[in-house]
Amino acid sequence: MAATNTASSHSKKHTTIRFRRRRIKETTISSSATATTTTHHHHHPSAVSPENTSWCCPPAVSSYKPSIPQPTSIPPPVSPSPGSLSGEKRQTLHFESNLEKPQSIPRMTTGATVHGVAGNYQEPLSSSFTQFNSALTAGLLNPISSPPPTRSSPTLFEMMTNEPDSKIPNNGPIITPKRPSNGHVIPPLMVVDKQSLIQQRLLDILSCGSPGNLFNDPNSSDVKLTLSSKDGLSVCMSVHRQILVAHSRFFADKLSDNRWRVGPQLRGLIDNSNPYIVEIADCDDIEVYIESIRLMYCKDLRRKLMRDDVPRVLGILKVSAAIGFDAGVLSCLEYLEAAPWAEEDEEKVSSLLSELQLEGVGVGEVLKRVSVNVTHGSDGNNNNQETLLKLLHVVLDGKDEKARRDMKILLSKMLHENSSKNDLKKESLYSACDKCLHLLQHHFLKASKGDLQDVDQITRQSGNLHWLLDILIDRQISEDFLNLWASQTELSEVHSKVPAVHRYEISRVTARLFVGIGKGQLLASKESRCLLLQTWLVPFYDDFTWMRRGSRGFDRNLIEEGLSHTILTLPLAWQQEILMSWFDRFLNSGDDCPNIQKGFEIWWKRAFWRNPAMQREFHVTNASGRDS
Repeated sequence: MAATNTASSHSKKHTTIRFRRRRIKETTISSSATATTTTHHHHHPSAVSPENTSWCCPPAVSSYKPSIPQPTSIPPPVSPSPGSLSGEKRQTLHFESNLEKPQSIPRMTTGATVHGVAGNYQEPLSSSFTQFNSALTAGLLNPISSPPPTRSSPTLFEMMTNEPDSKIPNNGPIITPKRPSNGHVIPPLMVVDKQSLIQQRLLDILSCGSPGNLFNDPNSSDVKLTLSSKDGLSVCMSVHRQILVAHSRFFADKLSDNRWRVGPQLRGLIDNSNPYIVEIADCDDIEVYIESIRLMYCKDLRRKLMRDDVPRVLGILKVSAAIGFDAGVLSCLEYLEAAPWAEEDEEKVSSLLSELQLEGVGVGEVLKRVSVNVTHGSDGNNNNQETLLKLLHVVLDGKDEKARRDMKILLSKMLHENSSKNDLKKESLYSACDKCLHLLQHHFLKASKGDLQDVDQITRQSGNLHWLLDILIDRQISEDFLNLWASQTELSEVHSKVPAVHRYEISRVTARLFVGIGKGQLLASKESRCLLLQTWLVPFYDDFTWMRRGSRGFDRNLIEEGLSHTILTLPLAWQQEILMSWFDRFLNSGDDCPNIQKGFEIWWKRAFWRNPAMQREFHVTNASGRDS
C-alpha cells in the first residue's frame, strides 16, 4: 500500500513514522500529495514525509512522486431481501363474507429499498483539531507552524476520477432518504387510497358491536347482505331474515319466496353455511345503509340516533323510507323535531321531507318549526304582516335607546334581505310614519312656544322617521313620503324658534331625501322636488353645522353631492335662483354652509357655455321643420 511502501524512483529517503489511532481509516500524507486516498482495509494509519521537510510547510519544488494507489476492490453489495425490494405499495383491503376470519382484517404493506452511493471516498476525519493533534503526536508538526488546511469534501475532478471504482447496481432507482437536523431518516410518504380509507371505516363500523347484539354475527345469520356503491365499493354483512322481514317491507317482499316456504327438513339446510344472498346495488352512501340496518337490531332507536348529527339522521331517514323501515322513519322524525338545527340544515330538512312525501303526525311536527301554515290553515301573508308591524311598533316605542339602535339595524337587515316578497304592506309602513310625524309635530310646536318639557321626543321621533324612510327607499315606495315631508310648512315656519340643539335632527330627514334623489333611489315629480327645496332648504342650511358636529355617521361629501344633484334636476331658471342664493350664503358662512361648488360649476356651464350652442341648434331644427 501507498502508506507503507517506499518509492523506488525517489532518490531521497523517507522517514516512516507509525502511530496508533482508532481503526477507522487509512490516510497517506505527503508533501506533494494533492488528494487523500481512503480505503476500507483495517491497517494502522501511517504518515510519510520527505526528509528534513515538514508536511505542513512543503517546499516550492519537489521531485517526490508518490506511488499510484491500486484500485480498491469494492465488495459486492448485499442483496436486499425481497420484502425490502417490494417498493412502495398502496394499502389493500379485502372484504370477505365471513368477517371474523383473520384474513379479513385489512393489512397494509409498505416497503421501500434505499440504496446509497458506494465508492472509495469516505468522510474526512472528525475535525481539524483531531488531525492537528495526531500530527503533533507523530512528530511531523512543528509547534510553531500552523495546522494544514483541511478539505471537507472531494473536488469534482476527484469524484470523476474515482467514478470507475464505484460499482453501483443498476437494477432499480436509487432512493436517498432525506436527513433532517436530528439525524433520523424520513421514510417515503405512504400513499393511502381514499377508497381504502372508506373501506377501513366501513370495516370498523361492522366490527363494532355490543354484547348480545346479533348484528353482523356470522354464526347465527342466515342472510348475506351485499351493499355496493356506484363507484365500485362493496361490502358484505351477515344479517338475519327474521329481523329484516319484521322491520322492513322491502326485505319482507324480497325474502318471502318459495325457498322460505319449504318444509322443516329443507329449511334446516339454509343456515349460516348456506345463507340466502341479497344484494343492493348503486347505494348513495353505504355507511348510511349499514347504520339503517343496524337500527333494526336496536331496542332504543332514539338513544342510538342521539350520537348522530342532523345530516346523518337525514340520510338514515331517506334510506329508512326507501326500504320501508317505519320505526326508523318515526325515530328520525322525532329526532329532527327535538334536536337543534344549523342554519344550513333547515333547507335540507324541508326539501327532503317534501321529496319523500311522508304521511303522518311526525312530519307535521317537524315542519311546524319552519312553517306556520302547517299549524294553521290561515293565510300566512296576513300573519307575517301582523308580526312585522308589531315588531316595528315595538322598536318605535322602546325605552332603551341603545337596544332600539341595535334592533333597528337588525330589522333593517332582515327586511332588506326579504324586500322582494310582499311581507309588509305599504299602508302599514305609512301608518307608522303618520304616527311618528304626528308626535313630532306636537312636540316641535310645543318647543317653539318655549315648552321644553318633552323636547327629547323631537330627536326620538326624527330618528324614527329617518329609519322608516330608509325602509321605504329600500322597498322603492318613498315617493309619497317626500310629498308628505315637503308639505310640512308649519314645521318649517317655526323651525327658527326651536333651539338648534333640539331641532337639528329633523334636518337629517331632509338630508336623507336629498341623497335619495341624488342617487336616483326615489323618483318624484318636478313640483315635489321644488316644494321640498322651498320648504326645507333654509332650515337645512341653518342646521348643517349642528349635523356635522353632532350626528352619528354624518357623511358630508355624500350629503353635499346629493343636494347638488337634487338642485340640478330642476329647470335651469330654478337652478339659477337656488344656486345664486347659495353662493351668497357660502361666502358669508364658509364651513357652516354645505359646499356644492361642483353643482354650481355644472349650472354655470349649462347657462353660459352650452346654452348658446343649444339655442342655435334648437332654432335651426325648428326652422328646418317649418320649411318641410
